[in-house]
Amino acid sequence: MQKLYTPAGEALRGVPWNAYPRPQMVRKDWLCLNGEWDFAYAGAKAVIRVPFCPESLLSGLDLKMEYGREMVYSRRFILPEEWQGKRILLHFGAVSRKALVRVNGTEAVSSEESYFPFCADITDLVHPGENEISVTAVNDLSRRHPWGKQKEKRGGMWYTPVSGIWQTVWLEPVPREYIRSLAVHTGPDYADITVEGAGDGTIVLDGAEYRLAGGYARIEIKDPVLWSPENPHLYRFSLNAGEDHVESYFALRTLSIEQADGKPRLCLNGKPYFFHGLLDQGYWSDGLYTPASPDCYEADILAMKALGFNMLRKHIKIEPEQFYYDCDRLGMVVFQDMVNCGEYRFLRDTILPGAGFQSRKDSRLNRDPAARKNFLDAMKATVKLLRNHPCICLWTIFNEGWGQFCADDAYRRLKALDDTRFIDSTSGWFAREESDVESLHIYFRKLKTGRRDRPQFLSEFGGWSLKFPEHSYNLDKTYGYKKYTDRETFVRDLKALYLEQVLPLIPQGLCAAVYTQVSDVEDETNGLLTFDRKAAKVTPEEFRGVSEKLFRALQPEIPDR
Repeated sequence: MQKLYTPAGEALRGVPWNAYPRPQMVRKDWLCLNGEWDFAYAGAKAVIRVPFCPESLLSGLDLKMEYGREMVYSRRFILPEEWQGKRILLHFGAVSRKALVRVNGTEAVSSEESYFPFCADITDLVHPGENEISVTAVNDLSRRHPWGKQKEKRGGMWYTPVSGIWQTVWLEPVPREYIRSLAVHTGPDYADITVEGAGDGTIVLDGAEYRLAGGYARIEIKDPVLWSPENPHLYRFSLNAGEDHVESYFALRTLSIEQADGKPRLCLNGKPYFFHGLLDQGYWSDGLYTPASPDCYEADILAMKALGFNMLRKHIKIEPEQFYYDCDRLGMVVFQDMVNCGEYRFLRDTILPGAGFQSRKDSRLNRDPAARKNFLDAMKATVKLLRNHPCICLWTIFNEGWGQFCADDAYRRLKALDDTRFIDSTSGWFAREESDVESLHIYFRKLKTGRRDRPQFLSEFGGWSLKFPEHSYNLDKTYGYKKYTDRETFVRDLKALYLEQVLPLIPQGLCAAVYTQVSDVEDETNGLLTFDRKAAKVTPEEFRGVSEKLFRALQPEIPDR
């Protein structure tokens, strides 16, 4: 396999990801613990660059892992003198999969899941002078827990696993009584803010003060500016509660399903809106799950916006909060998948549906009680983690039957957690009764809409391969759903696919479409960008006009964007 570095990876120096990791609840003081850690694995010792996984180039190791085997990270740190008298919180953005954290030899916290942050109050475990953190981690690739696209035998549409620490490790000082979390619920002209950990305080927005009482405040906005990809307006505010102070933001936008021209439509801010999107796997050639720099998210988002796309379907992965913050501030809608759990079966989940057998009862699928419980727990945790981000407009529960069970029940559970967003219960096939959209994956055949009286969502199509050998990971194998050898023909056919097949479906009820995909990933060479992000296969000058025609099919009154 070729060792491919992104431009950001080639430029990487110093402490990586030394950027504040929680954009929705910012405190002034913090300490990044990324950088060089001691690393012990399989009887050998090395130095690893955190937060990159040991399988990645950027970790400095590029290891072939034996999954299920322990790895031990350790490093020393000294607390800043000005933090004396404060409580000290130790944060991990995410560790894949199991993690046991010790501080100065005493257990501080543990975690079982690969995609969620966790935190410990280590005030009573640290002392003046040098302290030590150690993390014992195991990636067992258990199918009883959310696992995404990680496979030991990678290839095709499955990718190299990601083990151990893969997001930022950091410390922050807080007062004895401190703000633990914010929940923001918005309407077209108001925001309800609920605070955990603080009862009374003051919220300041645009110079006006609002009282926080009993952990709750309502902010009413005169002349509201609604959020959209064309105008991603954020309302930034500060919250003061006792000795604690945090900075945050919210946005105002509404989502609804309404009839327009005899068709049910997905509406943004009360008007039919065409969600023009791409499948976004979130893999990089040098860091795998973790790009070399937080700026890489912005680069991907702006590259896709330049082509005229306004939506990314984040595919069975949960990113660091920086990604969602960048989508909030830059104006990119996110359709967020839950991460799959349970076994994948090639015949049942891919071959038979591809041959047209797409109807299946699911009450007896994925029957492992532990896998079912872990999936539902993870769904709840995903909503809690990402609920405040206005960019997220749709949740996808199951993708192509992977780990699917009782989809109608899962829909009702998710609707109870969040009734403000659209839900795609079964992306691709195995549809049941409960869903806000009819969701179709169409490869190898002419595009069409479905038969149900629901907003139509072409949730995957395309996936055409154009391989640039100097930017490709695997020179021997190529994965894609149609293969091209010259860029001009690829661009011509891509434009024709949209203008001759996607555009005519919009009057028939098509509300959203997701082309596969943003970038190449390992064997897959079906991205609009290469895996190393050094080359684009289509330019804004070539494709922007296509995007404008799709957008104007439902919003002809919008001026030039």
